[in-house]
Amino acid sequence: MTTETTGTADKATLFGPNSQFSAFFDDPRWALAIIRATVLEAAHPQVGAALADNSTFVTHPWRRLRNTFLSMRRMFAADPAEREREAARLNRLHARMSGSDSRGRAYDAMDRATRAWVVATLFESAVTMCRLSGQPLDQDTMERMYAEYRAYLAALDGDAAELPEDLNDFWRYFDRVVENELENTEAARVILYRLFDHLPAPALLDGAPTLWAAGRAVVGPLLGAITVASLPESYRRRAALPEMPGAETLMQGAYLAAGLTRFLPAGWVNAESIIEALSLSPDSDDPRARTVAALRARMKRASALLRLLTPLTGDADFEPAPSRGADGNRRPAEEFFRRVLDQTGDGHLDWPDLAAMARELSTRLDLDEPEETRLYDAFAAWWRELQAALDTDGDGRVSAEEYATAVPSLAGPALIRVAEVLFDATDKDGNGSIDADEYRTLFRTAFHLDLTTADGAYGKSAFVGDFLSFMAGRRTGTPYDPLLTDA
Repeated sequence: MTTETTGTADKATLFGPNSQFSAFFDDPRWALAIIRATVLEAAHPQVGAALADNSTFVTHPWRRLRNTFLSMRRMFAADPAEREREAARLNRLHARMSGSDSRGRAYDAMDRATRAWVVATLFESAVTMCRLSGQPLDQDTMERMYAEYRAYLAALDGDAAELPEDLNDFWRYFDRVVENELENTEAARVILYRLFDHLPAPALLDGAPTLWAAGRAVVGPLLGAITVASLPESYRRRAALPEMPGAETLMQGAYLAAGLTRFLPAGWVNAESIIEALSLSPDSDDPRARTVAALRARMKRASALLRLLTPLTGDADFEPAPSRGADGNRRPAEEFFRRVLDQTGDGHLDWPDLAAMARELSTRLDLDEPEETRLYDAFAAWWRELQAALDTDGDGRVSAEEYATAVPSLAGPALIRVAEVLFDATDKDGNGSIDADEYRTLFRTAFHLDLTTADGAYGKSAFVGDFLSFMAGRRTGTPYDPLLTDA
């Protein structure tokens, strides 16, 4: 398919509800295909280095999944303005990611060839998932879908020149990159062999760690084996990826089973609703969260009755109690460091951790460029303040030990500025206070808010005070917990 053909096609069908992307968006097979595509992305040295240095996909995989799906939905929206806005946001985000990998090779998230490879993995994995599930795409459908993904790349880069115009040329391009450029990167290994084994529970199921750990112990290795078996054979061989006996059959069975969902009535599977539900806290006032909380409470009562009838050895409680400080409401410094500050999960606090906080807040609030820049600048100033106060060994980062030993008060001028920028971004009407609707825009997980002032407004001083209490006082049970700690 040539550029001229793409240019004369009805562009409304390349995006929006009539696109092939929209037809696959709620397809459960995407759960397998997106993991496969992510591994192929991470195996590229440039992408792998950027993920290792900047991404929170290990510590907050569910948050990353939610943001990725939201971004893809925006990029394939029917409204050109929505696509342009999201493309601009992604470009600003990627422009802040550059550096060098462990071998000293430079990486840049704005590199056009690398961004084209990311789009290529999404397209190729969509085609592969259909083939593996016994529903291969015909040539016309593949060409139409390829045109959509080239249009997606053009929306990001201004053109799609880094991907071949013709679909037949694409397959030669894909095989060449797999054979000559992909590596067994640290990021790819983490996804395949660490992420699945240590996958944290989504926010909605965070109160059931025993059940989650039991399910993860079974499903995690299977997902890893299925993903490895689905990767291109040449990459598996060069990367020396170990394969579980029977993995090929297991992989085909998983894709075939997922493909059977095409017989379900339309609307039964909604990816966005499922992802949003998993992101809810058990304390949320959303009916879905209350239903899960009620089921979990019944399971605990049933477990207690079972222990009375059949005494068990080992732990006395079905679920471990949450970690608390001495006063029952203060989170220990070590837990605060791990769950809030160390966003990338590498055991240290440095700029990528604070940048991840700014990125998440900017995404949640859908900030325009000026507001986003102000927020990043405020977090950058806070990082300089933290580094000066806590980096006692001068290595350019703050260890968990340095943080815990200092037991610092983080409520310095720079953090106050972060809170003020957040308040201004949330106060959409600029009246100097935040009403309940504006507050829920900031905290999308629909947590309860106690509006204590007479007129029901949340003033700047109260907002800043609560934010500083969370960030410096390390208190648990605040609405800020899910914003910066949910997985």
